[in-house]
Amino acid sequence: MKVSELADKTSATGIGEYKCEDKDVESVYISDMVSDIITCAKANCLLLTLQTHKSVIAAANLVDVTAIVFARGKKPPEDVIALAEKAGIRLFCTDLDTWSFAMKLVELGIK
Repeated sequence: MKVSELADKTSATGIGEYKCEDKDVESVYISDMVSDIITCAKANCLLLTLQTHKSVIAAANLVDVTAIVFARGKKPPEDVIALAEKAGIRLFCTDLDTWSFAMKLVELGIK
């Protein structure tokens, strides 16, 4: 699935008006710990998290995450959105909890 299809195929809503490269989402990684993201997330994955601070963007950029989805209606502040735009990481939010959103991704074939 392409990042551009994420909102249409799930309950996610795009955050910000910026354009990023339309990469393929190859897998999903779920974590709220920056150290786990750095050591375990894979390039081209979708990161599903509750954390909305700058360190998440820095960690995601380090491992070349394709997009980040913030669960349970969490939305990052403007400085975090600006940092994601600079890094070329597309941001989304969903009102679903991480488990429910992950199950939607599994139904779409993303594991």
